[in-house]
Amino acid sequence: MAATKLDATDLKILDAIQRDGRITKLKLAEQAGLSPTPCWMRLARLEKAGIVTGYHARIAVRAIAPVTSVLVEVTLANHRQADFDRFERVVRDTPEIVACWSVGGGVDYLLKVMTRDIDAYQRLIDSLLEREIGIDRYFTYIVTKTVKDDTVLPLAELAGPAG
Repeated sequence: MAATKLDATDLKILDAIQRDGRITKLKLAEQAGLSPTPCWMRLARLEKAGIVTGYHARIAVRAIAPVTSVLVEVTLANHRQADFDRFERVVRDTPEIVACWSVGGGVDYLLKVMTRDIDAYQRLIDSLLEREIGIDRYFTYIVTKTVKDDTVLPLAELAGPAG
């Protein structure tokens, strides 16, 4: 997917809404340095272009229930497209797997898994292994402390000139 050309005002709008998805039209326009109608038109254009993909609440899950976060390295036994497709289909259909990245290097995938406890995690892994979805090896890393889990992207740094 080619990067969409954004100007400084677009970046201000995106930065503001990623920090506060419930920002008012007036406040957003103020932060972007525009009047409300042109600001809202720009936001609509960003949404239509697929740059803004949704608005979400951030949930403090530990206030609701105990949770164990686990990072998992997975290596598949075979590397045909059908093997990747089968594994990825199961990952997408497994709610406890909240993130999955296909990576280069010594493993095929990195997973972020959230379960009630270690026992629930192990039952999940056992069920994935029983389904024979091509897992050859997996390595488990229990998250003991979250140091940073930011959802705000460094837009100006990412969209700015290279170098």
